[in-house]
Amino acid sequence: MKISDIDSNLKIKSSVSEKNVRFFNASEKPFSVHGVFVPDKEENYYRRMPHSAAKQVNAGVEYLAKNTAGGRVRFRTNSPYVAIRAEYPEVCVMNHMAQCGIQGFSLYADDVFVGSFIPDRKKKYEGIIYLPKGKMRNITIYFPLYNSLSKLYIGLDKGSEILEEIPYKIASPVVFYGSSITQGGCASRPGTDYEGFLSRALGCDYLNLGFSGSAKGEIFHAQYIAGLDMSAFVMDYDHNAPNAEHLEKTHEAFFKEFRKAKPDTPVIFISRPELPRTEDREKRFAVIKKTYDNAVANGDKNVYLIDGGTFFKDSEFNDATVDNCHPTDFGFYLMAKGIEPVLANCIL
Repeated sequence: MKISDIDSNLKIKSSVSEKNVRFFNASEKPFSVHGVFVPDKEENYYRRMPHSAAKQVNAGVEYLAKNTAGGRVRFRTNSPYVAIRAEYPEVCVMNHMAQCGIQGFSLYADDVFVGSFIPDRKKKYEGIIYLPKGKMRNITIYFPLYNSLSKLYIGLDKGSEILEEIPYKIASPVVFYGSSITQGGCASRPGTDYEGFLSRALGCDYLNLGFSGSAKGEIFHAQYIAGLDMSAFVMDYDHNAPNAEHLEKTHEAFFKEFRKAKPDTPVIFISRPELPRTEDREKRFAVIKKTYDNAVANGDKNVYLIDGGTFFKDSEFNDATVDNCHPTDFGFYLMAKGIEPVLANCIL
């Protein structure tokens, strides 16, 4: 017997039976895709970096660049429902992260959560979420955090209107660079990573360049990121550095390489969000603070430092992670609250 046989609320509905539904390619107008490149003749999947660039960093980044963390599609509609059809080149499964966060989609209407498209661990998926009739809404659909995606179609009622999105208040994206935590592990669903919380709170577009265990301060990555349009840059790769010595060798060098092309862009340095305050953690924070202090001493007025150890109180840390490392949704919310005032000062 399956749990879904006992509780109907836990059944996965993976088909769309509406007679008047019409499907559209999510990568075409009037839909607006954010945070990922759309499939094209060269690469037939959504991706956070072009393959030609990602493979120059390392094999981990090359593979994880196909994960759609931070990807979104936005539009306006008065349709009484929104359906999707998704096709995945492969299906990722992890033991400590909900499949909904790995492979699913989240739907927000006017920045309010409406529901999740919950996957069934297959390479093709259909789902539908119903909305109250008659009202025009700004829709955001957040993409999977740890899965690749080759095709996405949006299904709407044939009699409904489809308009372009209401643009983000901050159109140039905030770029986040870092670890598995930055990528979104282990949020229960897309949109509850810390970048999702910040985007909705501040009205900013964003690009998630968190790469699980793989972004380690490589100079080429700094050069690639420095070539992107952005309103602010967040450096959050402490957890990916194997030790404080590696961080010492790469952190300031990475920042200086970025600064060559982006001398005035606000940069926020974040240390690992971890308790208790171990000796290793303090060594790492000292390295990051040194980068910050040297920048300030050299006259840089657009650098900011956040101690990740301040995100959680001792009592909150009990429920802030899945495994004493990767945040729960609650942990990500606390991270966002800790970052929000600093980021707001940079971009608003």
